[in-house]
Amino acid sequence: MKGTVGELGEFGLIKELTSRLTTTPAVRVGPGDDAAVVSAPDRRVVASTDVLLEGRHFRRDWSTAYDVGRKAAAQNLADIAAMGAVPTALLLGLVVPADLPASWPSELMDGLRDECQVAGAAVVGGDVVRGDTITVAITALGDLRNHEPVTRAGAQPGDVVAVTGWLGWSAAGYAVLSRGFRSPRAFVEAHRRPEPPYHAGPAAAGLGATAMCDVSDGLIADLGHIAEASKVRIDIKSGKVDVPSQMNDIGQAVGVDPLQWVLTGGEDHAIVATFPPDVKLPARWKVIGEVLNPSALPQVTVDGAPWTSKGGWDHFGDPDGPGGAEIES
Repeated sequence: MKGTVGELGEFGLIKELTSRLTTTPAVRVGPGDDAAVVSAPDRRVVASTDVLLEGRHFRRDWSTAYDVGRKAAAQNLADIAAMGAVPTALLLGLVVPADLPASWPSELMDGLRDECQVAGAAVVGGDVVRGDTITVAITALGDLRNHEPVTRAGAQPGDVVAVTGWLGWSAAGYAVLSRGFRSPRAFVEAHRRPEPPYHAGPAAAGLGATAMCDVSDGLIADLGHIAEASKVRIDIKSGKVDVPSQMNDIGQAVGVDPLQWVLTGGEDHAIVATFPPDVKLPARWKVIGEVLNPSALPQVTVDGAPWTSKGGWDHFGDPDGPGGAEIES
């Protein structure tokens, strides 16, 4: 598209954005009315929200608008899956400057739409507002399909801890980008466009997962949320977590132990869960630790000892980090 958002105008921008959308059978009333209507056969709706701010969560010199759309949708839809639910819909709140090229929000919407299609959901509405800084606010909805939600509070001593998805790839990609490079491309793309294993969340619920969350703040930090809610201790076995050879190469190049990225890097949106020890897990799940009785040690340990290196994203405590802590509902 040519021109700016200001030249297109609010209603012209809305028309352009909604023209790019697709739908799903769950959407009864889509964009264009006062509110959307999304079917909820379970009669319970799983909801999550998140905000991405330019300069804090994304940079236009690092990521295209399409990348930002994919990432914004992914990190919200992953929260739905981590409750054991199936994503159904997404709502967008968008703040943009008037002089922003009109192509930017259009490409953002393409990214949102395409990531929703991966998860089986659809963008069903939203709002656009003029402002000085690009801000992308997302609300995602999901359906439990007659299953109970899997919260963070159900882990029991004796459970195993298992993960599916990538760990540390986004943090390694961030390290590469921070040093002015664009390769290895797989890690850079993992930072720009995370790929959550959406279907693994509901599947884990069906397997009897006792607690679950997505890895948005870092493995140790997010397992800490489970340990705190469940009143248990969790021990990670460092020899069980995967550290790809290319990640080792990046670590050597930048002077970072890649295990640091795997254990504390955020924004991969892998799914980590606890399961009873007798559950037979599919190959996509890798057991990386165990749930123990609480002790005087920290709630999450690595090989039985405290992890002393700094890590895990804290939105207010890490001013130089790319991640942001979520207020979980």
